[in-house]
Amino acid sequence: MHNEYDNEQFFREYAKMARSRDGLRSAGEWHQLKPLFPPLQGKDVLDLGCGYGWHCEFAAEQGALRVLGLDLSSKMIAEAKKRSGERQIEYRVCGIEEYEYPENAWDCVVSNLALHYIGNIEAVFQNVHRTLKPDGIFLFNIEHPVFTAGVGQDWVYTEAGMPKYWPMDQYFRPGERHTRFLGCDVVKQHHTLTQILMGLLHNGFELKAVEEAEPPEEMMELPGMKDELRRPMMLLVKAAARKAARDERM
Repeated sequence: MHNEYDNEQFFREYAKMARSRDGLRSAGEWHQLKPLFPPLQGKDVLDLGCGYGWHCEFAAEQGALRVLGLDLSSKMIAEAKKRSGERQIEYRVCGIEEYEYPENAWDCVVSNLALHYIGNIEAVFQNVHRTLKPDGIFLFNIEHPVFTAGVGQDWVYTEAGMPKYWPMDQYFRPGERHTRFLGCDVVKQHHTLTQILMGLLHNGFELKAVEEAEPPEEMMELPGMKDELRRPMMLLVKAAARKAARDERM
C-alpha cells in the first residue's frame, strides 16, 4: 500500500512540524483529547497509526501494563522506537487494515489522525469492537468531515493572500480526496459525520463524547491559529464497546 510517510521528502518536512518536535504539548487538540482518556493504570492499550509514538508514551506514563503501537510507515516506527527509551512499548510496522485484531484483547484502542487515510472505516469499527474487552474504550481523532470535504483542503485567498473562506464540495460523496500536504501529493479519505457516528452505533459502540477540536487560548498568537476557529479541522470521538448490545442485534 502506498504510504506518503515513507517518502523521504515528506518525512523530513513532517519532522519539522511543532507536534513532531515537541510532542503532545504542541498538538492543538491535546487539551481536549487528554481528558477523554480512561484510566490506563494496569490496562492494555493499542494505538492504531501511532506515528512517533507520543500517545503510546503517554499510556506508558499513565501506568499501562501493555502498549502496542502500529504504523504502516517503517520510518515512523523507527523514530518511535528511538524515542521510547526504556519504556516497555512494542512497536510494529503494520497497517490499520492488516492488524489481526484478536478478540477481547485490549482495554483501550486509540487512533490519532490516521483514520482519514482508511477507505472502509466501518470495517475498522467492526475490528476494533471485536478486539476491545467488554466496555473497553475506543478513542480517536480524525480529520473533520468539513475539513476533508474542503476543495483541495485549503482556503480561498484574497488578493493580499489572506484566507477568505473555506470552500466545500461533494460533502455527501465519500471516498478519495487529493491534496497537497508538506509539499507532497497526499490521498485522504472523506467520511461524512453520519458515516462516522452511525458507523459506531451500528457496530456495538455507545458514544461517550463527541468534540470538535478548538486550539487553546495560549496558541492563538501562533501563525494561522486564529483561522482554525473559522472551520473545524478535527473531530474527537470517545466510544465504549457494548458487547451485549451488538450480540442482541446479530
